Parts: sequence; C-alpha cells; structure tokens
Amino acid sequence: MGKDLKGKNLGKGITQRKDDGKYQARFVSKTGVRQQARFDTVIEARNWRDKAIYEDKYGDGVDSPDMTVDEWYFIWNTELNKDLSSNTRRNYADRYLMNIQPVIGKMKLCDVKPMHCKQIFNRMAESEKNYAGSTIRQAYITLGTMFKAARMNGKIKKHPLDEVKFSIPARKVGNIKFFTVEEQQKFLAVAQTSHNYYQYAFLLETGLRTGEMIGLTWDNIDWKQRTLTVDKSLEFRHKQNFWRAGPPKTKTSKRTIWLTQPAYEILRTLYAERNNRKQSQQLDEVLEFKDPRTNEKRTLVMRDLVFINFRTGMPNKNSSYDTHLYKLCDKAGIKRVCMHALRHTYATRAIENGMPPKILQNLLGHASLKTTMDTYVHVTDDSLEAAVRQFEEGQRANGLCATTKSDAAT
Repeated sequence: MGKDLKGKNLGKGITQRKDDGKYQARFVSKTGVRQQARFDTVIEARNWRDKAIYEDKYGDGVDSPDMTVDEWYFIWNTELNKDLSSNTRRNYADRYLMNIQPVIGKMKLCDVKPMHCKQIFNRMAESEKNYAGSTIRQAYITLGTMFKAARMNGKIKKHPLDEVKFSIPARKVGNIKFFTVEEQQKFLAVAQTSHNYYQYAFLLETGLRTGEMIGLTWDNIDWKQRTLTVDKSLEFRHKQNFWRAGPPKTKTSKRTIWLTQPAYEILRTLYAERNNRKQSQQLDEVLEFKDPRTNEKRTLVMRDLVFINFRTGMPNKNSSYDTHLYKLCDKAGIKRVCMHALRHTYATRAIENGMPPKILQNLLGHASLKTTMDTYVHVTDDSLEAAVRQFEEGQRANGLCATTKSDAAT
C-alpha cells in the first residue's frame, strides 16, 4: 500500500516521490513487465493505473484490428443505418463511394488519422467537379457518423475527425436562391397562366418541400381546423422508373401547419374539382412504405393525391417542375430558380414579416433552430430598409430623433 509524503495511504501501486512531489503509478503486466508513469495529481495516477490494468487484461477495446474501412462501411450501411430515411442513406452512400472510399477505403479502420480525413476534403475542394460547400459538408457528416459508430462498437479507440475542423462554408448566402419581393410579384403574375400555378403558389404559402407537396393526400387536410399534416413524401425514381413513397425527411419533418387563407382556398378549389380532373389508371396503385424511425407500416393511395398533372393524370415529377419553373422565370425576366427556392422564399418572407424564428423552425420541420437561421433566413435589401424605417418610427414616437442644429434653433 503506497503512501504520500505525510504518511497517508494512497492505495495499491501509488506512491509520492520525495524529489519532485509527483505521484507515481505502477503495476506488473500479465507478461511480467513492470509498467509505471508519473503524474501531478493522485487522481491522474489512479485513473491511469486502473485503465492500464483493464487494457492489459481485456485488450485496448479494438476487437477487429485488421478490419478495413470498406468492411466497416458495409456493416455500418447495411446494419446500423436502417432507421434512417432512404434519402439520407443514399446521400451517405454517394459520398462514401465517390469521395471517401478512393482515399481510405482499403486502409485498416484503426490506422485512419486526421490527416487522411483532411485529405478527403482537400481533394473535394480542389476537384474539377467543383463540389459545393454543402456537398463537402455532407462528406464530413458521413465520415463523422461512420467513425462515431465504429468507436461506439469497439472498432476504434479514437475518432479521427476529432482533430479535423471543417472550415469550408456549407452554403454561401450568394448560392442560396430565393425571390425578392419584386421578383416574387413578377413570378406570380406570369405563373397565373400556368397549369402548375396552384402548386407554385401553394409552396410559397406553406414552405413545404417539393416531395411533401407531391405526396400530399386529402386525408392530410383538416378542413375544420384549417390545418395540414405533413406525414409522407413522394418522389419518382428515374433509374428504377417507379414512384416511391416514404416518410418525411427527418423525424421533426412530420408536422402540422396552419394554412393561410390563400393556401386554404387553393385546396378548396382543387377539392371541388377533384372528380372532374383527368386521372390515369396508374392512380389505382397503392404504395406501401415503412417508416424506419418508428417501424410503422404506411400506405399512400395515389388516387387521393391533391396535385396531379392536368394532361397525364399522374403527379408531376420533381424534375418536370424545375424545367417548367425555369421557363416561367425566363418569361418573367427574373433569375432562374429551382423548386426548393420557393421554400427558401417562403422562409425569407416569413422572417421579413416578423415571424419568430422558433415558430418558423417548427413550420419548416427543422430539428434545430441553427439550421433555420443559417440556411433559410437571408438579409435582403428590402428587409434592411424596412428595419431601418421601423427603427426611425420608434425613435420619432419616443422623441429621440436626432436633429440638426438649425432644426433645434427653430
């Protein structure tokens, strides 16, 4: 039993040195080799000794030292990611196969160092493919999530991304497209002539994602409460050539929102006309899907879709909306935007009109307020001027407006 300089017992294997006052911890390994180390405090010495004895007896916690990154990715992607949405899993797979695997795929998992991770992001930033910051950020998240699972499951001792700072902006404000007030006015005037007018106007009134709008069915509408529940999405898979239903993007994307009067009127009009519209025989299909987050089995009845194409009697594909949207923008004489820009525009108008960010977060279905503020809220010239005028009015009302000397004299 070791003792300190005052004769107090420190516990087995711990002593205090007379020459420098430091605490020394020691033990004999199972191979008969004496191990020891010095520390400034007795707590550090005890912790080191306990951990060293445990690792000597049971190993260092890495149960598969020869496992490659590729081998772990297969386990992680097929077994541990089942509760993620199909879109998230697809995004993880794209980033791994295109950007991560070529750099570290053949390496041993436990040999990956921060410099190897940094090399992945540097290659993407310097690539001729001109990756957007958001795509590089997605690779960072993929790698981080994969290594976190490896550490939790005893495949590595230390997370190699702990020492890697992500310095590339995920998305520059200039790269986020949305309509100014004037552009939105011009767009709506031109869109009135489009058969897709109700879809575009509806997104600008609700901020739904395109897939959420496409997958909207009549049972999502509460006419009495004037609310809309977002609980599924619909997208066309071009490679497989079929429609696929699924849960919303994230857990918090499942939400109920209150409808504006224009949004409510759009739905009322479409509901009144639902039996007179052209409907394809393919609408007889009932799509089944499973929410991986709840294991709940769900169905989407295609014939109950709110928005379908007037010509084909089928829902519009996301890419078709974008193509048509470009033409309308050209006709209106404004910059081209994609469908998701209508969601950006909704969020921007909401903040400009005084909606609290926390409420906007819930309406958009974001898990964090930071996502709402960083991604969807922009300071426009219109909002800057309005804010200054509001400040000026407040100053005048309180008698605090500064005056020139000549004004004060009169």
